Amino acid sequence: MKKTRTISKTLYLLTRILTWIYLVTTVYAVISWVGEINIQIDENRKIIEYPLTDVSFLILDNTLSYFIFAFLLPMLSYTLFFYLLSNVFKVFFQEKLFTQFNIIQLKRFYLTNIILPLALLIFSSFFIEVEAGIFMIVALHIFLGIFIFIFSEIFNQGLSLQNEQDLYV
Repeated sequence: MKKTRTISKTLYLLTRILTWIYLVTTVYAVISWVGEINIQIDENRKIIEYPLTDVSFLILDNTLSYFIFAFLLPMLSYTLFFYLLSNVFKVFFQEKLFTQFNIIQLKRFYLTNIILPLALLIFSSFFIEVEAGIFMIVALHIFLGIFIFIFSEIFNQGLSLQNEQDLYV
């Protein structure tokens, strides 16, 4: 169990860092786009540069629909994904695994991964052309959600057994 705790703590920290990277990148891109700060406009593209440099950081189409549906929604979605994933990893280094709080963390993750990607794909398809590879990514998120759903059911069973055991002691 010590190995599991070490791995889950490491992955927890990594996914929390990724959460912050996605969030900071998204906020910086929005500020740059709206305020036209550190941006070069090149034909049909907006090139957002690293702060205080002339080095390209993000290259985006110069349309609002692209910015919202092909950049902003995916970036915010992956910010949420990595945050919820870090909470899943956090579950596995707790002293007591089978708790209602841990089950809620797993449930948030699997519901988000089963519902949100498909909903965003359908919604975005009304505004932008969806690339073929996106369907594979959505399918992977749904399978990941189903996998964590199975873990959640195992945790539910473990919590029930643990509560029954507590009644006998």
